[in-house]
Amino acid sequence: MTLTAGARDATLTFTIDEWFVVTLARTIKDREAVFHGFGSPCAQVAMHVARHTHARDMLLVEGATYAVNPEPAFIPPTGNDLALQHRAVYQLRFEEFFDAATRGDIDRMFLSGGQIDAWGNTNVTAVGPIDRPKVKLGGGGGGCNLAATIKNLTLWTTRHRSGRTLVEECDFVTDMGHRMKAGTRKELGFTGGGPEWLVTELGVFDYPDGRARLRQTFPDVTLEQVRDATGFAFDVAGDLRQVSLPSLAELTVIRSVDPLGVRRQEFSPAELQRVFEHGAGTGCAC
Repeated sequence: MTLTAGARDATLTFTIDEWFVVTLARTIKDREAVFHGFGSPCAQVAMHVARHTHARDMLLVEGATYAVNPEPAFIPPTGNDLALQHRAVYQLRFEEFFDAATRGDIDRMFLSGGQIDAWGNTNVTAVGPIDRPKVKLGGGGGGCNLAATIKNLTLWTTRHRSGRTLVEECDFVTDMGHRMKAGTRKELGFTGGGPEWLVTELGVFDYPDGRARLRQTFPDVTLEQVRDATGFAFDVAGDLRQVSLPSLAELTVIRSVDPLGVRRQEFSPAELQRVFEHGAGTGCAC
């Protein structure tokens, strides 16, 4: 993509929601078949950003409509909007998609949760005792089935700083990570690879041995702040570094595919005040 001088000036400044979406998008590899679940504005935008930048041959499956490689004029506020079917090359039936996931034909799924533990287990069912929950969450739909067989998972949350999301142990495991009390994925016969990345508004984790390890932080976040907000102990990569800057092309695509800014729904007002800019000498993959 070629940018005009005016477009370059406009993209020198960007906000945390834009940087976060770019970081999610970069977990997608080209030629992957990728899916997101319900209520996932950041993941929805990230998939379209990836398809318009570094992963042009990916297969994009919209979560609620199962539309394949659509070209919506904008990302609507709800995931089951007919706008997400615009110019789709195909519309999967519900059973077609689940059969494909069971066969191992889906490469990546985006998942989030009200709670996420060190092994990448997620809870979207209930917080508190299951017979007397403090908070009833939306439920997982078919996420637990899909997470068992899809090759890789990208987890995300924009509520890390709250201290209530990354927890030592989920009150209820809706979608399995790498290990839970009943055993590991291998021991339980699940063929999917489990979480590969966890992206939060504070930084990025990977799972080298099935347990979360901090790999990157945003430049306005300290390691102590990450530890204070995380309910489990975690290792830190020896080459801990700053999250890579978004390119001008990526920022331009975000603003084009998400003119309504639905990605911002996932962030608190305080987080949305975080503004960054490409400084002199900072590199980017423009």
